Amino acid sequence: MDYRRFGNTIIARVDKGEDILEQIKVIALREKILLADVNALGAVGDFTVGVFKTGEKKYYSNHFSGDFEIVSLLGTINTMDGEFYAHLHMSAGDADGKVFGGHLNQAVVSATCEVVIHVVDGKVDRTFSEEIGLNLYDFEK
Repeated sequence: MDYRRFGNTIIARVDKGEDILEQIKVIALREKILLADVNALGAVGDFTVGVFKTGEKKYYSNHFSGDFEIVSLLGTINTMDGEFYAHLHMSAGDADGKVFGGHLNQAVVSATCEVVIHVVDGKVDRTFSEEIGLNLYDFEK
């Protein structure tokens, strides 16, 4: 992975064999990012995405291996209890044009991934909501 920062924008290249989430975390910690939005494009050969079933308050994951193009990868970086937290979603298409996606758990790059991180001046922490079953923005912290 390599990246450059231009003001509040970071342009990164995640390389073959690297996990996208891990590399975004490395950047966020190095750059001391507390709040940002993320978007990316590229190719992955192995990824896991999940769907949260609200009635059960439980995630279900789907794992995919093969040749996939990232159609969309977007989300946020912020904090929970003062520590790094990322909430990303990804959809990726196969050679037949079928697209699979959901909450991103892991994605290993098969060729390259181009990431753009827009840093926001500010901080928003998260708190777990018993009612919803998710970690929600907490503007009071």
